[in-house]
Amino acid sequence: LITALGTEEAENKYQSLLSHLSHPPAFTSVRVNTHLASVKHVKKLLFEEIQKQFKGLRVPVLEHPKLQDILLIPVIGPRQDLKQHASEVIVGAQCGYAVLRGAHVYVPGIVSISRFVKAGDLVSVYSDIEGKCKRGAKEFNGVKVFLGNGISELSRSEIFSSSGPLKGLGIRMIEPVYLSPSFDNVLPSYLFLQNLPSVVVSHILNPQPGEKILDMCAAPGGKTTHLATLMHDQGEVIAMDKIANKVKKIKQNAELLQLNCIKAFCYDGTKALSVEKREDKQEGPPFLPESFDRILLDAPCSGMGQRPNMSYSSTLKEVTSYQPLQRKLFTVAVKLLKPGGVLVYSTCTITLSENEEQVAWALKTFPCLQLHPQEPHIGGEGMKGAGLSLDQLKLLQRFDPSAVTLQGMDINSLQDSREDDLISLANKDCIGFFIAKFIKSNSK
Repeated sequence: LITALGTEEAENKYQSLLSHLSHPPAFTSVRVNTHLASVKHVKKLLFEEIQKQFKGLRVPVLEHPKLQDILLIPVIGPRQDLKQHASEVIVGAQCGYAVLRGAHVYVPGIVSISRFVKAGDLVSVYSDIEGKCKRGAKEFNGVKVFLGNGISELSRSEIFSSSGPLKGLGIRMIEPVYLSPSFDNVLPSYLFLQNLPSVVVSHILNPQPGEKILDMCAAPGGKTTHLATLMHDQGEVIAMDKIANKVKKIKQNAELLQLNCIKAFCYDGTKALSVEKREDKQEGPPFLPESFDRILLDAPCSGMGQRPNMSYSSTLKEVTSYQPLQRKLFTVAVKLLKPGGVLVYSTCTITLSENEEQVAWALKTFPCLQLHPQEPHIGGEGMKGAGLSLDQLKLLQRFDPSAVTLQGMDINSLQDSREDDLISLANKDCIGFFIAKFIKSNSK
């Protein structure tokens, strides 16, 4: 960046990026399970649900012209006029991010609550973005960010009961700083909460009915279930993840969305290539070379595109640790792909080393790979600095949250906006993300 833009401009861009990452995207995007219902039908049901949640406030539900299976709901906020109450609830950073995107507060996310709080009390909710608050504290004076107001469903003594950790709803948010619909048990078989770029990825892989597809790092299964839906549940989607609980989540999501062509395995993707002959009846990994028509490698990454994120806690060593792992996975993916097959590499981060540098390395290391145009192409081009040509950068797709001016949205500005402008904003004001599409040539 410094080479391309100069030190001052690069610093400004970096500060702008940090600012954008600390706010939620301007839209909540949900993918419709078109395997079970039409987009029009689900749109109507969702509009009615939002009217109910927002007490008659007319917030539109938009269809995307290039991604015909997602619906977009504008996020109202940040709301500046909320009064803060004396009773405070402090939640962990992850819980705080979920609240900023429309969730209520569940008991496991609560770190501290003011003394004498009873069920039914009005409370103000704050996020402990640095993780400094001690569990069970009666007050906290560290760095905290106001998330809005809610009603406590339980008393302080019930929340911090000695009989073990409670589950369930702790605070029902009634005045969040960012007004987004809650999707807790809302049309669970029809909707999947998924960021816009994550939906784009599956469309770019473009799986066809009857094909054999590999999703190498699949948990929690958003892209896996999308791939199965795009194939009309015909063919085979092999989903892998090395953490057992996450594999369980993939299976639960497949069951909930009533998709039968998904087979999920607990397996390390770096070891998924078999060097010996397999048993004929063996379904799971490791696999023989050239076993798959298409492969999605949504690689483990530093996650520096996730929003909202108010305090990035990874060390430089942790951030730089992902590149070697991504290369190991990529090498296995290339070997598992059939000649003529499609490989899509994606991350939810904005670093050059995990994105464009990986593409440059891949093209140099595997002469059988060619970069290919992406459809739909909604994001920007790749970033300079990794030695790729301008033509190559145009074939990449990078979603950069800092590419759009941060602007709050209130109900009045929403009513005055054209639908085309709102869609354009949704395409830009989303999480940070990167996508590259390769085709493996038939020649060895």
